[in-house]
Amino acid sequence: MFRSTFFGWRVTAGAFVLAIFGWGLGFYSMPVFLGVLHETRGWSLGVISGAITVHMLVGSLMAARLPVLHAWVGLARYTQLGAVLIAAGLMGWALAWEPWQLYAAAVLSGAGWSSMSAPAVNAIVSPWFVRARPAALGMAYNGGSTGGILFSPLWVAAIAFLSFPYAAAVLSLTAAVIIWVIAATLFARTPEQMGLRPDGDAQGTAPTNVTSPDARPLPGRLLWRDRRFVTLAAAMALSLFAQLGLVSHLFSLLLPTFGAYYAGLAIALVTAMAVVGRMVVGWFMPIDADRRIVTCVGYGMQLTGSLVFLAANGTSVPLLLLGIILFGAGFGNATSLPPLVAQVEFVKEEVQRVVALVVGMGQMVFAFGPAAFGLIRELTVHGEAASTGAAPWVFISAAIFQGLAIIAMLLGRKARPLLSPNQS
Repeated sequence: MFRSTFFGWRVTAGAFVLAIFGWGLGFYSMPVFLGVLHETRGWSLGVISGAITVHMLVGSLMAARLPVLHAWVGLARYTQLGAVLIAAGLMGWALAWEPWQLYAAAVLSGAGWSSMSAPAVNAIVSPWFVRARPAALGMAYNGGSTGGILFSPLWVAAIAFLSFPYAAAVLSLTAAVIIWVIAATLFARTPEQMGLRPDGDAQGTAPTNVTSPDARPLPGRLLWRDRRFVTLAAAMALSLFAQLGLVSHLFSLLLPTFGAYYAGLAIALVTAMAVVGRMVVGWFMPIDADRRIVTCVGYGMQLTGSLVFLAANGTSVPLLLLGIILFGAGFGNATSLPPLVAQVEFVKEEVQRVVALVVGMGQMVFAFGPAAFGLIRELTVHGEAASTGAAPWVFISAAIFQGLAIIAMLLGRKARPLLSPNQS
């Protein structure tokens, strides 16, 4: 039975595992490291947060260049190289005794994270699917959510039991070995090399085409003047900024009402709803659906969730739970839907470049989300309101940015490119 399975689904399973380690090591580890380093080294939160920002920015910059890096090194080899880099970087985080060492480690870990990021997963899975790409990408990206569920408590337990250096060594080296093997056995192959067609179609079958009839090549700087590209990049950046900015403070905002244990479960519910949201869209979105509208629905659910949080005023448990469900349902699709929009709106040869740039720029913007929302929170929440978990301007700000994301996404629908006739 397994031997008869289309090889693309095996690649998707490998990408799912890659995303578990990518998000588990490169994203969900950072809040844990912040607390551990502050406690054990005595460094200020600002110094450590700065290193986390460097990690995020380096990863985003290199993720935006993934098509070039894959063409230069090879997709499988770059994935293996990334696994080694992130392992070395995380060991650097654990062994750093001076801030400059921490920042050097952040460069290594960020570079390694780029090989396991959302553009990397898209580059691995997309060649194998056209019709089933929404389902395949949704499954692969759910590895990132699974990484959050598994690695957040795993890092805490491993550091408490083994110490920070040994925990980093065990987890990062285990990940490096597994990723190295997966890359060699699954990612090193292409459909063309194996004589396979996307979606497992038989040879001679008419190829499926979901690309818009008005899509055309946009080499070089022409891409940056295309309305669809600009609006897609802006929408994703605005949405991720709001999403990460809010979720990074959500635990502490829920803490006064829920307590530490149930606040942790509430954050886990956000992740669980992200998985459900991706699965629903991946398996049930019609192939001819307007994917910008579907994306706006996801943004709208997060916007509504933010307003429900606002109405809860930090005290209403039913409203807080409803806000968590709505916010979480749109959480995962904020990452997985823009690549599917790109699949339709750009020619096949441009999709990987578009996805890498859009996601890379979005990650660069969202790296500043936690700090920006922290500043909003400090400047606007005082006295008794701060102790109850009510932070009205945090939720209002999240809703505003999600609303702007919806506007940006809608502005790109069936719009003509920003090119003069003689440049076409």
